[in-house]
Amino acid sequence: MALSIAGQTIRQLGGEASVLARQRRDHLQLDRLMNHYTSGDAPEAERQRALKDIVQLTFSHAFAEEVVLWPVLRRLTPDGEQLTARVEEEHQEINDLVAEMERTDPADPRHDQLAERAFALIRQDIRDEEDLLLPRLQEALDTAELRRLGTTWEVVRRTAPTHPHPKVSRRPPGNAVAGVPLSAFDRFRDLLSDGTRAPGARRAAVAGGAVLGAGLLSAWLRRRR
Repeated sequence: MALSIAGQTIRQLGGEASVLARQRRDHLQLDRLMNHYTSGDAPEAERQRALKDIVQLTFSHAFAEEVVLWPVLRRLTPDGEQLTARVEEEHQEINDLVAEMERTDPADPRHDQLAERAFALIRQDIRDEEDLLLPRLQEALDTAELRRLGTTWEVVRRTAPTHPHPKVSRRPPGNAVAGVPLSAFDRFRDLLSDGTRAPGARRAAVAGGAVLGAGLLSAWLRRRR
């Protein structure tokens, strides 16, 4: 039976560049951020900053999985279709919950309730990936392949949409194509909403968002070739 990646060493995962190590790093960061948000110890502004980070990391991470990782798993393993369908369903539920949360005022009690439900699903998604899906990739690919896949996944994650878009397809090519304008829009919106940035940096986000979106499509097309 495949061993969960949760308890493996970095060497067992294929090194820091391996997609398995990269995935686990994101999972640990998400767990820290969710714990910080729910602890009740931080000032409200700090909690909202943590929530923003959770949303951005969750959706860029999941998008890169759906564009890069799950097609490989479906191609290489006999039960890949069943496994990825399960996680895609979790991703869709998270999408719907966070989209509703973002439409709710933070002062509304429902806001935190929606966040807690989304966090529970994110944690379930992490367990499913670390215990079921990623070990299957580990069985199917050698270390060099895991590292190459990790590089592609990282490029897509860094240029992916950062907010929920419930109507977008969960599979290529639909999600990859839609990701170009959505990534530009999301990242522009993120930069504009970051009050710590100078006005000049916010104006520059228009060009930067377009470049990031184009990078997403380019990375996906290179992978397909």
